[in-house]
Amino acid sequence: MEIKITKTTAPKAKPEDESKLGFGRIFTDHMFLMDYSNEEGWHDARIVPFGPLPIHPASTVLHYGVEIFEGLKAYRKQNGEIAMFRPIENIRRMNNSAERLCLPQIDEDVAMEILDTIVELEKDWVPHSDGTSLYIRPYMFGNDPHLGVHAVHNATYAIICSPVGAYYAEGINPVKIAIESEDVRAVKGGTGYAKCGGNYAASLRAGEKAEQKGFTQVLWLDGVHRKYIEEVGSMNVMFKINGEIVTPELTGSVLPGITRKSCVELLKEKGYKVSERLISIDELYNAAKDGTLEEAWGTGTAAVVSPIGWLSYKGEEFIVNNGVIGEVTQALYDELTGIQWGKIEDAHGWSHKVC
Repeated sequence: MEIKITKTTAPKAKPEDESKLGFGRIFTDHMFLMDYSNEEGWHDARIVPFGPLPIHPASTVLHYGVEIFEGLKAYRKQNGEIAMFRPIENIRRMNNSAERLCLPQIDEDVAMEILDTIVELEKDWVPHSDGTSLYIRPYMFGNDPHLGVHAVHNATYAIICSPVGAYYAEGINPVKIAIESEDVRAVKGGTGYAKCGGNYAASLRAGEKAEQKGFTQVLWLDGVHRKYIEEVGSMNVMFKINGEIVTPELTGSVLPGITRKSCVELLKEKGYKVSERLISIDELYNAAKDGTLEEAWGTGTAAVVSPIGWLSYKGEEFIVNNGVIGEVTQALYDELTGIQWGKIEDAHGWSHKVC
């Protein structure tokens, strides 16, 4: 694919103190844009200086929420190489999301070429410090310049990049989670398995209430029975119960996480019994009370692995593993980040070299 590159004439200074990067607050010099129409298909692929997007006031995304996105990272390895972690999985998930929201899909090879091009151009923005990375946010939105609920005829695909540190202020320390019993995130048959903005907008009220009470995130229950555990905040969730690793199965209302998939594969290789199944709040509640809930953690691109040290349900609080990171959680974090930063051998071929 021909990608026109217009470099900025006013490059920004790179962050001097990488310990203060935070998450998603600093952006690189350039962004990728590409347009779609039913008549021309995808066209006008370009990298331009980072800046505001011109958008029609009647644009589909503003009125009907037709939008999807992804999140992946580029890492600076110990040998100096820059690589992305399993980017083909993000490309495939984005195409699945696009199909659900009637947005146009992008050829996998083309999508990979685009990612390689923007990351290589912005390689000097990939931070050097341990625990840091370049967060890559591809997104797509309907851009029809008129009102009316219908399938998209015009769309925009964009990528922005941000040098980041830890997603949570707690870092790898255990977080406090409130189990949400009123609001729901998604239902089977809806858009729960798609990575679209509406799912996250629906989570804001409960998340805000939980934060006001001192919790980091909420643990979602299913939207039909209000009984089965689905996700924790913006991540998938896993539990070690009496030696068994349990994670909610992908029923259509749970996002098929790439870090989740990687954890399942690693755990099975290590000989753990891993069950992808329905897990009820009653099962978790009883395991927390009788001490068989040995570990709990969230998985996602932004935080990689986030241990859960406290669970609260209807005013009752339970401490998980004495409020410290568990052995399995730590091992997963060490192996995943070891592969990502090139500290250990990548036996699975998950690391995609850019430059």
